[in-house]
Amino acid sequence: MLKEWKAMECPDKEELKTRLGVAREKLARQQMLIKEKKIPVLVVMEGWGTAGKGHCIGQIIRNIDPRFFKVASMQKKTEEDERMPFLYRHFVKIPEEGQFVFLDTAWMDETTQDYMSGSISEELYANRIECIRRFERQLTDNGYLVMKFFLHISEKEQAKRLHVLEDQKDTTWRVSKKDIWQNTHYDQCMDVYDSYMKNTNMPSAPWYIVDAKSRKWTELQVLETLTQGIEIALSNHKLAVPLLQNVFPLEHMPLLSEIPLDKTIKEDDYKTELKKLQQRLGELHNRLYRKKVPVIIAYEGWDAAGKGGNIKRITEALDPRGYEVHPIASPEPHEKARHYLWRFWTRLPKTGHIAIFDRTWYGRVMVERLEGFCSENDWMRAYNEINEFEKLLHDEGAVIIKFWVQIDKNTQLLRFTDRQNTPEKQWKITDEDWRNREKWDQYEAAVNEMIAKTSTTYAPWHILESVDKKYARIKALKIVIEELERVLK
Repeated sequence: MLKEWKAMECPDKEELKTRLGVAREKLARQQMLIKEKKIPVLVVMEGWGTAGKGHCIGQIIRNIDPRFFKVASMQKKTEEDERMPFLYRHFVKIPEEGQFVFLDTAWMDETTQDYMSGSISEELYANRIECIRRFERQLTDNGYLVMKFFLHISEKEQAKRLHVLEDQKDTTWRVSKKDIWQNTHYDQCMDVYDSYMKNTNMPSAPWYIVDAKSRKWTELQVLETLTQGIEIALSNHKLAVPLLQNVFPLEHMPLLSEIPLDKTIKEDDYKTELKKLQQRLGELHNRLYRKKVPVIIAYEGWDAAGKGGNIKRITEALDPRGYEVHPIASPEPHEKARHYLWRFWTRLPKTGHIAIFDRTWYGRVMVERLEGFCSENDWMRAYNEINEFEKLLHDEGAVIIKFWVQIDKNTQLLRFTDRQNTPEKQWKITDEDWRNREKWDQYEAAVNEMIAKTSTTYAPWHILESVDKKYARIKALKIVIEELERVLK
């Protein structure tokens, strides 16, 4: 792709000036339509060192109200970034609806650099490419405009620019070791960049190669391409997105109605088991930290099923410095204005830590589906998007344990009534709980579909029979311990 690319002829000075004026004015008008239509725009600026990525971004943003954009340089990873999935630091930067985000280098630079330096294997590199394709497709499927630019200069031009920068005291600092290595290994980099761009050039997020020999010509190419992309996004933003078939291996799961709920445990056995299992979990938590394994424990279940008590028995065994519980409620305005998985990406655990979610990303295919908070196309796409999300986390070494806490309708009524009649428990019951109860059958159908479509071999669902809460707690502890022992072998 990069190798076959031919530069367009640069217009003369007068035409360049005229077209720049038109393009700048057009972007200034379009920013208001982007705000009005609530379209998030992500502009990724990649390219050779010294090609002028930062300068180009600086020129483009002059045409946008400062309240409507953010710029982030992604060239250096922090220590925390190193302990998170590789797409984490990019996903958390995605814009809110109606806003622009400009990234000065992004996942292409990071991935190709890791590959050429030998930090990742051929197999892991191929896996990253697939993750990137899914990530970009998920963004565009969820209404994002993703514009990817590669600023291209020749080996000779790059060497010339490096020499000019190094020759002056005030600009020497701008030349990095990576820039010098890149120029020395220009042909090798060209091969890798070309292959990467071919593999990630998709109809919904194509690559645009820009002739970066002249600054104003670079600016014009980016501006005209960007404004054209915005035009298309404005006309397409209400179109439904094609659904994809599941490609991930699934485990067969029973329907909720087929699960026997008569499982119980005696009080003395419960106390003995609880003490033994919590002690073992504490030991495993220390090993997790030492071996830097991230763990995600996700809880879903009926209201009053006992999720809170279940979580408490797990956290009692853990070092408080090494875990965090995330109670998930309705999204805040800044969360609602982004991709629905964004607020979960921002809560992922570092290596060696445990994140426990009291309700999760599965709200997309349950409450959001049944209460009409998203379109049918949105929640139908979500099954595959969630499987992709969990596959990425699994491939990055995370242990994913998903619990559905199951009770019957009569047990829920008894617990609701007890909460309502006990002053110290009344905070646990809301009008919304009663409303949701009226939709029990609809929720049950949605949960059955959710479990059937997202119980993958790498992140299966575990059903906790919780009419006897003590039984469910012991079962959950055993499952967590078994999963951690398996991965720590």
